[in-house]
Amino acid sequence: MKTKAVRMYGLDDLRLETFELPEMKDDEILVKVVSDSICMSTYKAVKQGKNHKRVPENVADHPIIVGHEMAGVIVEVGKKYEGQFKPGQKFSLQPALNYKGSPYAPGYSYEFFGGNATYNIIPPEVMELGCLLVYEGDSYYGASLGEPMSCIIGGYHANYHTVPYKYEHIMGTKPNGNIAILGGAGPMGLGAIDYALAIDGKPKRVVVTDISDDRLERAAKFITPAYAASKGVELIYVNTAKHEDPIAYLKDLTEGHGYDDVFVYAPVVPLVAQGDQLLAYDGCMNFFAGPTDQKFTAPINLYNVHYNNTHIMGSTGGNTEDLIEALDLSAKNLINPSVMLTHIGGIDCTIDAIMDLPNIPGGKKLVYNHIDMPLTAIEDFEKLGATDPLFKSLAELVNKHNGLWNVEAETFLLDYYNVL
Repeated sequence: MKTKAVRMYGLDDLRLETFELPEMKDDEILVKVVSDSICMSTYKAVKQGKNHKRVPENVADHPIIVGHEMAGVIVEVGKKYEGQFKPGQKFSLQPALNYKGSPYAPGYSYEFFGGNATYNIIPPEVMELGCLLVYEGDSYYGASLGEPMSCIIGGYHANYHTVPYKYEHIMGTKPNGNIAILGGAGPMGLGAIDYALAIDGKPKRVVVTDISDDRLERAAKFITPAYAASKGVELIYVNTAKHEDPIAYLKDLTEGHGYDDVFVYAPVVPLVAQGDQLLAYDGCMNFFAGPTDQKFTAPINLYNVHYNNTHIMGSTGGNTEDLIEALDLSAKNLINPSVMLTHIGGIDCTIDAIMDLPNIPGGKKLVYNHIDMPLTAIEDFEKLGATDPLFKSLAELVNKHNGLWNVEAETFLLDYYNVL
């Protein structure tokens, strides 16, 4: 079977090609990859080529398919897995395989397995590790966004608090506590807000900061304080650039208590320092945003570490349990991953989108592999619809859902191009 895929041959060398997949083996599974959301990690891999720890040395001779936030439908199941999976099932997958200690992962390491392709052959280690997951939801974008959502969930689970005079860590954010999400009006921050409103041990208050009114207004449009209040949570958006003493202002929002859990969503020194200063007694700061500078440092108040029991940790990625939770919450409509999405496109836009990813404003970019379509901001659908009937219909469907991508819009787009 032929597949069309974006392949990496080395540093800054991406090519959209059509080629033949090898014959599927009894311990493999053939899938149709419908969607893939583009991750900054892919951009970083392209910028490092074979120097990236997950990219094979022989990538120039055996190019790899990029993309790892994929979703689609199972086409054919090898004999070994016939009782476990069935053709026609929607799937998502956990890309962090760590198979027998190997760093290899889909989107970085495999010649015939990656998210930016029309068809894939899933190798046996994915099934052995339980990393191929059936998705029961209505959409493909919800399954694609399960992977970034699992990273957010992993961050919440990784935070911890302590028991006085006992050597115990209580994992997770503090129930009925104060959460600060710093630099949190971007796509991952929106996912973090959405998740805070869905968990059992909900916080009392979530404060989200940014220095852009536009980003904060967009965030407040999609996750409103009124909606949060209906879930029993006070949600406050703050532009810290407008306050002479943002630390004092943010602490006042908690009646002087401070924040039990702080998530830092941008690798910026002042933001890290601010997060440290906002911590309450036994507060946990999660440095979630991964820096590219290996010498990145920021000031931390060690007096508070010693006397106020504050602590700092970092999390990156989620595990399979986190992804299962993300997919379950999405399928049950308890979270809405589309709050992270700002752009839609086809496979033909993938290379340019990856190469220019840091410069494209907005949130997550979702590619549908079986169509050709320029990368298009959802907010531009209505303007384009003045001359293009496809975008006119998409705009109408998006406007029905408060400007968010949704199942109706996805179904219409896939039907329009006869994808399924």
